[in-house]
Parts: sequence; C-alpha cells; structure tokens
Amino acid sequence: MLPSVVVGPETVRMLELGHPWVIADRYTRRWPKGCAGDLVLLTDEKGRSLGCALRDPGDRVVARVISENAVSLDQSWFEGMLRDALMRRRHADLGGTTAYRLVNGEGDGLSGVVIECYGDFLLIQLYTQAWEPYLDRIVAALVKVVGPRGIYLKTRPRQTRKLAAENRENRLGRHAWGERARFPLTVRENGLNFLVDLQEGLHTGLFMDQRHNRADLMKRIAGAHFLNLFCFTGAFSVAAAAAGAEHVVSVDASAAYLDWAKKNFRANGLDPQHHEFIAGDCFAVLADAERENRRFDMILMDPPSFSTTRSSRFTTRGGTSDLVASTLRLLSPGGLLICSSNHQKVDWAEFLKEIRRGALQAGSSPRVLSTRGQPEDFPFPVTFPEGRYLKYVMMEK
Repeated sequence: MLPSVVVGPETVRMLELGHPWVIADRYTRRWPKGCAGDLVLLTDEKGRSLGCALRDPGDRVVARVISENAVSLDQSWFEGMLRDALMRRRHADLGGTTAYRLVNGEGDGLSGVVIECYGDFLLIQLYTQAWEPYLDRIVAALVKVVGPRGIYLKTRPRQTRKLAAENRENRLGRHAWGERARFPLTVRENGLNFLVDLQEGLHTGLFMDQRHNRADLMKRIAGAHFLNLFCFTGAFSVAAAAAGAEHVVSVDASAAYLDWAKKNFRANGLDPQHHEFIAGDCFAVLADAERENRRFDMILMDPPSFSTTRSSRFTTRGGTSDLVASTLRLLSPGGLLICSSNHQKVDWAEFLKEIRRGALQAGSSPRVLSTRGQPEDFPFPVTFPEGRYLKYVMMEK
C-alpha cells in the first residue's frame, strides 16, 4: 500500500489539466520525510486520488506523475514502457540516420528520463534523482528490449548553467553496461557523418531535435553564402557545405567546438579550409561583418538559452531582438533568416515578439515562410506545454 500525500489547490488544478509535475510549495513541505525514488499517491484535501508519482524531495519538481493508479516499478513495467516508446518511433523519419531519441521524458511517460540511441550504443540521461534507485531495472529492460552493444549514463547536474559558465562540464557521463565505445563515435544523420561523445560535457555534440530542420536547410542552400551563428559543433554548417553552399561561415564563442566542427567537416570528405571558422562573441563578429559590408544569402541564429563569454552575456529572453536586428542588416534582399531557440521558458508568442522587435529595430519587415519544431522522436503530451520547446522560424527579407 503506497502512502498518500496531499497537494494544494493550484497543484490540483494543474494535475486535473494533465500536467505531470508537482512543484514544491507550502503543501509539499508538510509531506512526511522521504527519499528520492519513493512512490506516493497524490490526493486533494478531500482525499480524492490524483495519480501515482515519483518523489524527489531535493528538487523544485518534488514529484512526477507516472500513472493514474498505483504501479510497481519492476523490470516488466520498464520493458512495457520501452516497447511503447519504440512503437511510437515508427512515426519518425529516420532515413540515413542512426542517432535518435528513444525516450523523451514526459512524452513517453517517463518524466525526467531521456534515452538516446547513437548507433549501437545508448545514453541514459536522468534529470531527477528519483529514477536512480531504478537504474539497474532500466538498464536490464533496455538490454532485453533494445539489445545495444553498450549503455552510458549521465545524471544531469542541477546547476548546469553554473558548470557551463565555470567550464566544469567534463566527464559527466560514465559507462553503465556492456561494451565500451571508442570516442569520438561516428553516427549518421540524413546520410551525413557526425562525431559524438557520450562521456564528456553536458552535450554529446549533436542536437538531434534539429534533424528535420537541417534536412530542410539542405534543400535551400545550394550556391548560397551561409552564416551559422552559435554553431556549436557545426552540424548545420556541415549540412550546408554538403548540400552545395558556396561558402559557410561558422561562428562560436568556443574554439574547442569549432575544432570539433572541422572534424565533422573532414568526416564527410569536406575540406574545412574552403570555409571559414570564427571564434568569438557573435555580437562582435556581426559588428565586424557590418563594418566590412559583408552580405549573406542565408543566416541561422540558434543561440543557447544562456551563454557567457569574456565580453558579454546572452539570454534568449531579451537578447533575440538585438540578434535579429544585427543579422537582418547583413542579409541580402530575398535572403533567408532562420531564428531558432530551445528555451523552454520562452513560448512561441514571446519568441515571435522578440523577432518582431528586432525587425522593427532594423527597419525591416521580413515575411515568415515557415515555423517548425522538434521531430517525431521528441513527442510531448498535449497537456504538457513545456514539451513544445523547440522554435524554428524561417523568414525572407
């Protein structure tokens, strides 16, 4: 028999709307002491059942609903959840692709768990300590249902922004089961090769949620001069060069990421010396390009939610408009500007307002041609708006 805990009226309202999170408040502070991973039944003040949840007392999200009724988190339960997730991936277009997301947290009924496939290897990422007591069962279920060569694990630290700012991100992953991979590991996306690392840093080196957007870009880029801001390891740059872009300029604050981008170029038989890689603050690079009267046919700005360089700080909320204004000044008439953001706390309406502010600041009126989001292997419940995080807007100047 699972213990019951009472949630407040605001949480009741959210749970009735289908949201899976219980946020810490004065009601949750009255709960009996417990451990991460404890299962509880949630009730309102009248004792009405609201679902079965997994506790994480030390987190802002103190409980995550995983079922309407009491469940036993044995290996067979995890196997069933994984089979459901695999069945859901039949809707994903994975042609020429060996890297995709197998479990997308709330979208697959496993709030706080992300599992990704990188060829024959899997990476489990835990965004809450609540799942750690069940890790052996998760691994055993993956071995039985998926049959990988090896499995890696990253327990995502809560202070990721602080770690990134202090450059203390390395070796966050560890080998959990099976064969050890040799890094960098080569995976395929849309027929292209990319190098990934499942151990080092917060990220593996490939943001798979942009897979369809890179494929779309490849249809439009032939012969173009392309500027890729906040390029990370250069996946969009590789896609552009492979699809026939005349010249690709990749900009990032991290010289290490640019070195990784060059290796991705070489992994596809592309000579990075035919293109341009600039390490520096994007705003400074844009200012230099404007002074030099440079023009581009297509510009992509896909900044992180938050970043810090020696000369500046950037946040999506408030910084996007200045970026839009600066990039529009460098765009040729009829050129394409692509604005993207993965900031979960900035919704579509707010993001489009930022783009509008930037356009007005630049004295321009670009036309929105398309809006896109994440691919089919990143599902989210309609009752969980935070799951619709990726925003990708293509405009013509």
